[in-house]
Amino acid sequence: MPSLHVLFLLITTMTVSYLPNPSISDTESFIYGGCSQMKYAPSSPYESNLNSLLTSLVNSATFSSYNNFTITSPQDGSSAPVYGLFQCRGDLSSPDCSRCVSRAVSQLGVLCNGASGGAIQLQGCLIKYDNSTFLGVEDKTVVLKKCGVGTPEYDSDMVARRDAVLAGLASGGGQYRVGGSGRVQGISQCVGDLSAGECQDCVSEAVSGLRAICGTSVSGDMFLVKCYVRYTATGVLDNYSHNYSDHSNSDDGERAFAITIGLIAGVAVLVVFLAFLRKAFETKGK
Repeated sequence: MPSLHVLFLLITTMTVSYLPNPSISDTESFIYGGCSQMKYAPSSPYESNLNSLLTSLVNSATFSSYNNFTITSPQDGSSAPVYGLFQCRGDLSSPDCSRCVSRAVSQLGVLCNGASGGAIQLQGCLIKYDNSTFLGVEDKTVVLKKCGVGTPEYDSDMVARRDAVLAGLASGGGQYRVGGSGRVQGISQCVGDLSAGECQDCVSEAVSGLRAICGTSVSGDMFLVKCYVRYTATGVLDNYSHNYSDHSNSDDGERAFAITIGLIAGVAVLVVFLAFLRKAFETKGK
């Protein structure tokens, strides 16, 4: 029954993907995550330091929206160092920041189990750790880029407002920036270890990238390693991920989850039907 094998293969491929829980709040929903290929040895000094780091991140998030740590083994203060940081979105309250970081740490433990380095971005916060220092290092590598659906007809007003919002974000000051013009909203944020000049440079790079790839799209995201820029003309920023279509390198979690459940249900029915047919043909052959 080769067709049945193909269907099971399809389900397996989809369900092993790391999907966010569609019932969680928007600030805690998954955007992207990644892990280093290098692994650390179980019960090693590095694992102990990493556990201490993640605990420090969670504890610090109860009273701060950003912090970074360097943890080393207490024996000599230099072996198996681990570097890490967390950052919450600039408008989050302390309780929301704390909850987001706690959830990010728990998801990162599953996503990057045993990895020497990892990062996870939720709607409301970022967690990153590694065995080599990245703190204070400017990095404009593109991590994620995606654009929403294009307008059926060229909407000059939306495009003009979008460009004005992006220009405002690129020229604004501070680590966390918001802007709006009519129905278009925009937001940008730099990681707290960047200087003012580095932040400006990073946001300008992200804005240029969005303009280059998103054309007349009604929404867009550009996440670099140390900053991001987002805009939407469709509603609140936290709630517009379902509008994405082309130019995306990150699946919409809720949509993928729904598709997976639908496929599983459909295949279950198909399996029962095929089993019935097979039994019927075997009985007829006898």
